[in-house]
Amino acid sequence: MKPPVLYFLLPLCICYSYAKGQDLETVQSVDLEKYLGLWYEIASFPTRFQKDCRCSTAEYQQVPNKKYLRVINQCLKIKDKGSKMSYAKGKAFVVKGSGNARLKVQFLWPFRGDYYIIVLDDNYRYVVVGHPGRKYLWILSREPYMASDTYSGLVERVKQKGYDISILQKTEQNCEDK
Repeated sequence: MKPPVLYFLLPLCICYSYAKGQDLETVQSVDLEKYLGLWYEIASFPTRFQKDCRCSTAEYQQVPNKKYLRVINQCLKIKDKGSKMSYAKGKAFVVKGSGNARLKVQFLWPFRGDYYIIVLDDNYRYVVVGHPGRKYLWILSREPYMASDTYSGLVERVKQKGYDISILQKTEQNCEDK
């Protein structure tokens, strides 16, 4: 009796998805002290949890006597009935041996997602964060706007890393009615 095809396909699928996600190169190292603070989202891949958002930011804070960083994401959610600020608080755990360039981020216990710092400005003015499976991507800046040549250069680098830039969406940062 022959074993079902599923027994052969499942291991192949698992190996393929594992290998595909493991080849995403990160920056060599990240100085967490310089990385802390407020970042503005310039562009990202659409996600369910950021639907109807604009004016999105991420803030990283040191937590005394803890082995994680506090992450506070916020955005202005625009709905038919008006707008309101939306917050998500989480924790970011550094992956050992990664030079602080790989984090595991947790917004809902016990789940942790991969957060890879794949591009980082020498002066920590902008950063590109991605997922090794290339299903999530964020371009962040210390300012709410980014020069178009800087943005274009980052998009090209992201494309070279295997991301589908056709789904990248700029984030509205006009927050006058915040």
